[in-house]
Amino acid sequence: MPIKRIMFYIISYDIADDKRRTQVAEILKNFGTRVQYSVFECLLTEDQFLVLLRRLRAEIDPATDSLRCYRLCQACVDEIVIEGRGDVTRQEDAYIW
Repeated sequence: MPIKRIMFYIISYDIADDKRRTQVAEILKNFGTRVQYSVFECLLTEDQFLVLLRRLRAEIDPATDSLRCYRLCQACVDEIVIEGRGDVTRQEDAYIW
């Protein structure tokens, strides 16, 4: 069985409607770590990312909302600079999805 590679994703959103915004945040809490109000860091396999993306797409309104997903390579993750509070997500937590 092939080993599934874990990738680092940064996912941000700008959701116009309060109810949809809450739903998006709740979905993301099950897949990653909130690092700012509308930004999550996620360590996911490709399959997990596709499940997450499918769930998020079902919640947003593309006419009024914005969802951005960035996949970073390990070299890019190693170059993340944080000023002030917080750490880069380094290990996969147990998320329920």
